[in-house]
Amino acid sequence: MSLIIDKQKFPSPHPNIDLFHVTYYSSGLKVKGLLAEPTGTHLLNGFLYLRGGIKNVGKVRPGRIIQFASEGFVVFAPFYRGNQGGEGFEDFGLQDRHDAYSGFDLLAEHPRVSADSIHVFGFSRGGVMALWTAIEKPAASVVTWGGVSDMALTYAERTDLRRMMKRVIGGTPMKVPELYQERTPLYYLEGMEAPVLIIHGQKDENVSVEHAYRLEKRLKELGKFADSWYFPDFTHYFPPAVNRKTVHELTMWMKKYGLGRG
Repeated sequence: MSLIIDKQKFPSPHPNIDLFHVTYYSSGLKVKGLLAEPTGTHLLNGFLYLRGGIKNVGKVRPGRIIQFASEGFVVFAPFYRGNQGGEGFEDFGLQDRHDAYSGFDLLAEHPRVSADSIHVFGFSRGGVMALWTAIEKPAASVVTWGGVSDMALTYAERTDLRRMMKRVIGGTPMKVPELYQERTPLYYLEGMEAPVLIIHGQKDENVSVEHAYRLEKRLKELGKFADSWYFPDFTHYFPPAVNRKTVHELTMWMKKYGLGRG
């Protein structure tokens, strides 16, 4: 049975990319997402775009999805449960990561996607979602950009998020360390086979570069393949021209491990 329940055409700002608002199954819930398909019939790499934020903060933007699709990918971006008409409740990297796993499976069953060439991308909080997906699914590659890798570190750094994190996760890292650990992929990377690219601005105050350093250190301790691109002058958000260049370069990096590699 297909994971897609409903697929509605959505206005696309790009003449050669079709956009669809999708309803799909995730752990029995009806969850929403955005699908971008370059026109044509040829087989493409798949791209799972995992957004940051929570609820209305960090929503999936069609323009961003188009940016990646125009590099030659079928892109799917889950909104995560409880958002934009989807069922369930977002819980910041525990049960809602199944929305990412099901998104990966949705791409795997897409007729235009090479099933062994599905790449996973996470921005900000989506970094956690991307790493978990690559632990659980046979990703061709994974890219984390300004990505969270340690939930307890996020609690320590982001005083503005503490109230939300205590409510959603169930307490502080001091009181319930196990609830933060089970959301933190750093402790579970042994099973991940995909090559990883870490992109981070060293002046990032939303997600400190320490998240990237910890991830890189742990991957290398485990003998995993990790590339890192650090930008000493940038914060969580890169200037538009640098952003576009970085998007192109990271997609070229991905394609070394996907369809048409070698």
